[in-house]
This record gives sequence, structure tokens and C-alpha cells, in this order.
Amino acid sequence: MENTIYIGLSRLTALQSHMDMIANNIANINTPGFKAGKMVFAEYLDKPKTMKETLSMVEDYGNFRVAANGPVKLTGNPLDVALEGPGYLGVQGPGGKTMYTRAGSFGLDTEGNLVTQQGYKVLDGGGAPISVPPGSRDIKIDATGSIATMDGTVGNLMVTEFANIQTLTPFGEGLYQARDAGIPAEKTKVIQNALEGSNTQGVLEMTDMIDVSRSYQSVAKMMQNEHDRVRSTIKTLTSPS
Repeated sequence: MENTIYIGLSRLTALQSHMDMIANNIANINTPGFKAGKMVFAEYLDKPKTMKETLSMVEDYGNFRVAANGPVKLTGNPLDVALEGPGYLGVQGPGGKTMYTRAGSFGLDTEGNLVTQQGYKVLDGGGAPISVPPGSRDIKIDATGSIATMDGTVGNLMVTEFANIQTLTPFGEGLYQARDAGIPAEKTKVIQNALEGSNTQGVLEMTDMIDVSRSYQSVAKMMQNEHDRVRSTIKTLTSPS
């Protein structure tokens, strides 16, 4: 295979991964607490066994989440909370494992437990589910995450900060798994009656999508031209003189 084809295929593969991430960002533009992802590309060198020279290839080295907070929107729902700062809310994920989220759209289940929209129980600072007594009114959540009703305090939201949010692994349904232990929040404020929106910037994502699409078409056209050149050369060399 020609060098041009090797290099072109590596670029097309990287562009496809980039397009997939852009599509995911756009799909979650209205998802509360969603953090947009970005691709990281790098050059790497490859030396096929059948070649003497080294080829400079394109690799989608990895990806990262944009740490910036999304816009805070008031909802008027006393069980909705937004986070201002780097923290994450602790919830009881599948199998009882502690997971984390920025989506603070909460409600109460039939047993009075504070739960996410997917039904996962919201945890307090000690890792236990938070329960609101039946008939409680005037639910207040302060900036530290303390939850109180007319009868007194019923719990305190687990708000955790991490030294590097890139170590959090997306699980699905707005949840993240933590590889490293976090610490109680010091720089995060809880805002009641509000939700944090996605930090995806629609205009920038659409611009990136157009750029990636044009780059893909350009590389594909270059590979087609190279293919035509090779075919023409072979035809010329093999034609009777």
C-alpha cells in the first residue's frame, strides 16, 4: 500500500472519532450538568515491515472534558440544585456503588428518598441515602448543601471535589465513576431552585462539525486522486507499446 493511503486512512479514522464526539456534544446540549468533550490529536511514527522509511501518522490521542460550569437556570423547584464550582453530587449508583453527577434535578420516591430523575438515591456526606419525612414542607437547601424542613435538618448533600476531573469515567445517565477519592467541597456552592445547563457551546460545535466535515472530504478526495494516479500509472506501464 502506498504511503499516501496509510497516512490518509489514519487521518480519516481520527476525523471520524472527532465527528462522533461533536455529535455527542450536540445531542446533549440540553442535558443538565453535561460537560462537553474535546479530542486531542497527536503525531506518531510508524514503520511498516515492508518499508524502509518511517511514516508520520495521525492518532486520536485521547479526549478530555471541558471543566467550565454551564449556565445556571432558575426552575422554582425546591428539590432542584445547581452547583457553582468544581464539585460533584454523590448518588447511589447501580449495585449500591457511589457515583457522581452534576445533574441536580431531584425528586422524592414513594418512600420519601431524595432521588435523581433516573431513580438513583442521593447521598449525604456520610454516604447514606437522604430521606425526607412524609408531609414535610418548606424544604430549604443552603449553599453548603444542608437540607432542612419546617421540622429541622434532614441531611446534607454529598458535594465532592476532585483534584483532576479528567479521572472521572462517564458511566451513563449523567453519572461518573471516580478512580481517585475526592475531598469534601471547599470551592463549590449549592444553589437551590436551579439547574446547571450543559456547557456545550452550540455555535462552536457546529463550526467544528463543518470544519471536520470539510477536512474529511478533502482527505477522501486526496486519497481518490492518489488511487486514480496509481491506476493510471499501472495502466500505462502494462499497456502494449
